[in-house]
Amino acid sequence: MSLTQSLTQLLVPAIENAGYFLEELRVSNPGKHCILTCVIDGPKPLNLDEITLLSGLISELLDQRPLIEGTFTLEVTSPGVDRPLTQPRHWEKNLTRIIAMVFHDGGTLTARLTHLGEGDATFVENIRGRMKTHTVILADIKRAQVQVEFSRKDEK
Repeated sequence: MSLTQSLTQLLVPAIENAGYFLEELRVSNPGKHCILTCVIDGPKPLNLDEITLLSGLISELLDQRPLIEGTFTLEVTSPGVDRPLTQPRHWEKNLTRIIAMVFHDGGTLTARLTHLGEGDATFVENIRGRMKTHTVILADIKRAQVQVEFSRKDEK
């Protein structure tokens, strides 16, 4: 079993028990030093207190079962806004956000996610102030990504 697999097997149960998800685990060795990066997500965006809590949890697990030889740096972070939407929970978390999509047939759509069904979703596209509703089969989407909105008129 690789180091990454062993670390994932050790960390996932504790992270999920705390209510979060291990999105990605990277082990890099620049020179003689090891860097362990854990990308963790939750049902809502993580705040600094949650990152601190998760860092402590992971650090404690690694102290109890040292899988990395020598010294290492632990980095705990959340996924960036540029992370592609690949899991159902990614879509659920971003309900009401604007999503840019590329379809398998080459078409594109940038619209607000308003409803998420079992295998499809409803989006509302703003075309110069006129709203157009689209129902999209999720399996038809090749790539989807949340778009940054600096201010939303409907949020206080």
